[in-house]
Amino acid sequence: MAIHKLFEDDFEEDNYTLIAIHCSTEDYRLAYLLNTNLNLKLARKSEDLDYNYMEASFSIYEWDDDENCIKWNLVANTSKKEVERVASAGSLFSEQQGKQLVSKYLIPERKRVDYFIKIETDNYLKSSKLIVSKVNAIAEVITAYTINPNQLKSKNNLIFE
Repeated sequence: MAIHKLFEDDFEEDNYTLIAIHCSTEDYRLAYLLNTNLNLKLARKSEDLDYNYMEASFSIYEWDDDENCIKWNLVANTSKKEVERVASAGSLFSEQQGKQLVSKYLIPERKRVDYFIKIETDNYLKSSKLIVSKVNAIAEVITAYTINPNQLKSKNNLIFE
């Protein structure tokens, strides 16, 4: 009798499109520009994404398009936090005190990306190229492109529920 083994990868299926955005504007400004240019209704969630027990928090905007059964998320890739500078007692620079700015990343292997748009749908999203071209048409956006989430090591950080 043959034995068939099931693996976790047999059940994984990503039903979302991921768009990377390089843009130096603030998150609220980018959300407003996306709303006006893509006819969206992104709104900031009441709580940011927190990872590792408040070690890093990332701003997130969301819109459930019930008419088209699409869920849109705009999330920052960078979290900056001030921490106390730690110096060893015998160090050459032990007299330096103060705070230091530390950056954490939602997707560490894509440190240069400023924001991600995650578009979740049960259907195949055939207009992803059109969405990317509309995002690229925004003057403040340097560039935008789609990313295959299966190639990301930390794709589990994109689970927002």
